[in-house]
Order: sequence, then structure tokens, then C-alpha cells
Amino acid sequence: MPRQTPAVEDYLKAVFEIEHEGRLAGTAELAERLRVTRASVSGMLKKLAASPDGLVRYTRYHGVRLTAAGRRVALEVIRHHRLVESYLVAALGYGWDEVHGEADHLEHVISEGLEDRIAAYLGNHQADPHGAPIPPRGGSLPRLHDRRLSEIDVGQRARITRVADRDPELLRYLDRLGLRPQRWVRVTERSPFDGPLFVQADGADEIHPLSRRVTDEIYVLVDVAD
Repeated sequence: MPRQTPAVEDYLKAVFEIEHEGRLAGTAELAERLRVTRASVSGMLKKLAASPDGLVRYTRYHGVRLTAAGRRVALEVIRHHRLVESYLVAALGYGWDEVHGEADHLEHVISEGLEDRIAAYLGNHQADPHGAPIPPRGGSLPRLHDRRLSEIDVGQRARITRVADRDPELLRYLDRLGLRPQRWVRVTERSPFDGPLFVQADGADEIHPLSRRVTDEIYVLVDVAD
């Protein structure tokens, strides 16, 4: 199959990410994620559904699903994105808050040869700087069993697995608090009426009040001993 345009790859990647979170990709969520109008999303989905490449199945008012071919393209783009992020941090000294936008551009243009060299340089890392798993070449991503920090009960201890990479300011804030992948944290208090969640990292004295906007972007696995 010939390589798709960057716009098509962006749509397939977004649909995959939503599906991987266990939801059907709808027009409104895709428009918000891609920062385009709903009309633009509807037009692109119709175009993709009619394409002979057979990348998606789209039913108006019911959302869109990737075909096997669409998933292969999406996984390749995601692999490029996460490899580029990892390389920029490991080799060029970028901060984890600086790499998402760069990777968004470069994911569409790197060759398979460069992809392989980056992977080899990184020692075939399994996760990017934000903790998201890097798909193997020609492979798939396992279903993730972590959940949002927002969903953790008071008193539970959990390990941060990954954080959303789209907001540089959020990443800088989490870095200042020491809340990065592989760090263990405990929820000490939950304020009522959707108030902040109070979180303490292992080995730290400070307890941080975190808003729902922040805790929804942090994914964790609960300590089975709790």
C-alpha cells in the first residue's frame, strides 16, 4: 500500500488512540483532538470510507472504526512518533515537554531505514519518554490495563505508567512535582464535589492537590498489595 498523506495518517492515528482507550471514535472527539471542525471530520471520514485502500468503516452518526489495513498504518505512525520523541530526548537533550510537536511533524517523513536505526540506537526501547508503549515493527499494541489517577481510591498506592504528551505546560508542571512514569504515589485525600485529589509521591514530604484536569492525564497501575 502506498504511503498515506500526513492528514490521513493523523486521522488514522487519532481513531486508533480513541479505540485503544475503549471508545468508539466519533466526530466530536476527533474534531477536538485534531483541532478541526466537525464538518472537516465528516468530510474526511466519508473520503476514507470510500477509498479503495479500505482503511476505515464509517457510519454517519455512529462513528468510525479502523479496518486491519487502517490499524497497520496507524501503528506505524505511532511507532514513528514515539521513536522520534525518545530519540530527541536521549540523543539531542530535548525535554519531555518539547518533543510532541516535533514528533508530530517528523512521524510522517522518516523512512523505514531511519526508523530502524533510531530503534537500534535506543536499544529497542519499549516505551517513549512519557511512558507510552512503542509498537514493534509490524506488530500491535496490547490492551492497556492502567487507569486514570482520577479513579484511584483514597489510601491506594499506585505506580505512574504514562502521562498524556499533548500539553507541554502540564508536562513541565508534573516534572516540577516529580510525577513521572515509574514513580509510586499514594492518594491521601479526595475533596468532595469534584475537588482536587491530594497525592504524595514515595519518598517525598509534600502532598500535592491536583485538579481533575491533571489527574485525568496521568495513568497508573494500583499496587496489588493495597
